[in-house]
Amino acid sequence: MTMTASEMIYGILDNNLSRIAGIEGAVLLSNDGIKLSAYLLERDQAERIAAAASGIAATMKAISREIDGGRVIRQLVEMDDRYLCVVGCGEGSTLIVVTNRKARLGELGGEAVRTAQALGEWLGTPGRTSAPTP
Repeated sequence: MTMTASEMIYGILDNNLSRIAGIEGAVLLSNDGIKLSAYLLERDQAERIAAAASGIAATMKAISREIDGGRVIRQLVEMDDRYLCVVGCGEGSTLIVVTNRKARLGELGGEAVRTAQALGEWLGTPGRTSAPTP
C-alpha cells in the first residue's frame, strides 16, 4: 500500500513532534500562508495560525536579508501560557510548532529543526512568481 504525500507528512510530524513534552500541535505552511498539513489542531485553527505565522516568518526573513544574516533557522516566541517555534522547512515552506509551557526550550527547538530537515529533504514549495509581461 502506497502512502499519500499528506500521510507521509503527517507521519513525519507525528514521529518527531510526539516526543516533545507539552506538544499541542503544528502546522506546515507555504510561505504565502497556505496550510499544507496540520498536526493535532482543528482545521480552522490551523488555517488561522498558518495565515498569521506566514507574516512572522516573512518579517524575520526580511530582517535577516537587511542585516546579511543568512538563512533564518528558527524563531521562538514565549507567551504566558504557550511557546511557538517557527522553523524554515524546504524551499518556500515553514513549520510552526505550538506547545504549552511544560516543553523544554532546547528539546522544542531541536525537535522542530530536525522535523523541518526531515520534511525539507523532499518537500519544496516554490515561491510565487509574477506572470511575464508581454
